[in-house]
Amino acid sequence: MPYGDITEAGIKAELDRVLSFLEENSAVGYVDADGNPTTDYSDISKISEARALFGMSSYEWGVTYSGMLSIYKITGDERYAKYVRDRFEAIGEAFPAAKKYADQLKKERAKAQQTGNAIPMRFGGRGILRGLTSPGALVDCGAMTAAMIKSTMIFPEYKKLLKPVIENGVDWVMNGEHRLADGTLARNRPDKNAVWLDDMYMGIPALAYYGVYANDNKYSREAAKQILLFKEKMWVPETQLFRHGWIEAMGYHPAFYWGRANGWAILTMCDVLDVLPENDPDRPAIIELLQQHITSLAKLQSGYGFWHQLLDRNDSYMETSATAIYAYCIAHAINEGWIDGMAFGPVAQLAWEAVTTQINENGAVEGVCVGTGMAFDPAFYYFRNTSVNARHGYGPVLLAGGEMIRLIKNYYPRMNDAAILYYKQDPGVSGGIFSVK
Repeated sequence: MPYGDITEAGIKAELDRVLSFLEENSAVGYVDADGNPTTDYSDISKISEARALFGMSSYEWGVTYSGMLSIYKITGDERYAKYVRDRFEAIGEAFPAAKKYADQLKKERAKAQQTGNAIPMRFGGRGILRGLTSPGALVDCGAMTAAMIKSTMIFPEYKKLLKPVIENGVDWVMNGEHRLADGTLARNRPDKNAVWLDDMYMGIPALAYYGVYANDNKYSREAAKQILLFKEKMWVPETQLFRHGWIEAMGYHPAFYWGRANGWAILTMCDVLDVLPENDPDRPAIIELLQQHITSLAKLQSGYGFWHQLLDRNDSYMETSATAIYAYCIAHAINEGWIDGMAFGPVAQLAWEAVTTQINENGAVEGVCVGTGMAFDPAFYYFRNTSVNARHGYGPVLLAGGEMIRLIKNYYPRMNDAAILYYKQDPGVSGGIFSVK
């Protein structure tokens, strides 16, 4: 485990290795039925997304794009911007034709259901970009929509190109997703009226950012309201952590504190606070919830810097994606002045150092739990596989590294009596107390 001095160059080298891996293994653009690259969208039914280990559109890649954009803003490295721009341009250019085709299939499907006929299978199944054109759940469009809005804040020329994609995604989050009677975003699996902690991130940031994008406070207010609705059902005051799942019909609500789900919750609060108006009436309550969550999480960090798959169960494995999300959120909260840097700076750095041990020589991220459903027993979480192909790890690692660069620019990490300390002002060297390299 690395422990001690940390530099911008060292962080950036880790990030660049991840970027190189993603550049080599990510799809960009489309191919025709013969597998040849194409930008001809006149018959969208005959093209599909270029084949690669990682695709262009998924909730995990929404986080990855957000991470790339964050690093670009912090470092100015055009490679990170290019990764996003190449893919968002491909999505934006194909979306109108893909949406028209998806709507056509929807009509044919409805007609076939009325007549009892089957819909013929076509090349590309339901068509390219189907999660964005025809969302059926928050995971299809929410994180991608938020990332696209973030891109328009950096590249205003994308407002026109991405507007149809953004508005289609926000419409689903606001009006299409299932909700409880009180308005909480919900699902009907594994049982009806189920609330998943994951869905905080899958839906809420898109609303908050759209409030800025459209200059409509209705969406900002809805985002803040949703956080507090989730808190009512998912926050456990005794532990000051979030349970993973909640089903309305259950008389008793078990609490399994899954690491990455708590990550989605804290990441949501950070994203929303970044754009929520300062005078929003719910802003103080959200900041207080964030502070409580971080304080509780810091107590559960292992001596190796990681957090466990189930946060309060030290015999569950140490997991990378949750650790990376916490590294980002804690560093970001310090940078934004929401929490104390001396108290929590070492927590963020130790987490980042732990994450770097899971970036292999190829730039792939190891120790990442694969996609995970809701469960009410510990074994389910204990024995979820980890994989370098789990897309959930890449965005959090990029976010964490970028924010750590920002943190060490804002603070002065120093070794004092062999311990990491974070100072707001440069302490210099006094009487041999500090060891500064």
